[in-house]
Amino acid sequence: MENLFIEKSPATPRVDLNASTGVLLIEGRSIPENSESFFEPLLTWIEQYFRNPCKQTILNLKLEYVNSGTSKYLMEILRTLRKYYNQGHELLVNWYYEEEDESMYELGVHYKESVGIPIRLNAVYL
Repeated sequence: MENLFIEKSPATPRVDLNASTGVLLIEGRSIPENSESFFEPLLTWIEQYFRNPCKQTILNLKLEYVNSGTSKYLMEILRTLRKYYNQGHELLVNWYYEEEDESMYELGVHYKESVGIPIRLNAVYL
């Protein structure tokens, strides 16, 4: 399976989905005008990846800021991961937020409480 890499832009995050290591990264600002066109290929890739996943899958979310469209698609990604987690796949999600950014911390807590998969909240200095 091919890896998926998207370089960051002023409106979209860097994406590095690595099928051979099972490490998935979404990093940066995410304020795309059309969230669907940006995130649908990621959801498709994740579905294909879980046909033959690594022993453990780790999703690292290192987002500085997200708009409402991104927030919706992040929830969709996490729900997709939950489906595979509930089937017995080993999964860890790391949610990184700037230590003083209350809104990104609260968003991570919201996802953790809503989705029901292991999400580790990690305060960092950016």
